[in-house]
Amino acid sequence: MQLKQLEHDQIICKEVDRTYVPIKTSYHLSPLGQSLVPLIRAMDTWSRDYLQIVANN
Repeated sequence: MQLKQLEHDQIICKEVDRTYVPIKTSYHLSPLGQSLVPLIRAMDTWSRDYLQIVANN
C-alpha cells in the first residue's frame, strides 16, 4: 500500500512541519492503525513458526 492510501483509509496520520527547509513530513499510526498491531504480531509469530516447521521437514 502507498502512504496516501493508508492515510485515506485512516491507518496512518500525516504531519507536515513547514518550519523546516526542506519541509519535514512524518507519519504515525492512527488509533485504527494501532488496533492492527496485535494482528500483525500474531501473523509474524505464525509465519516464524511455519517457517521453522518447513525448515525441519
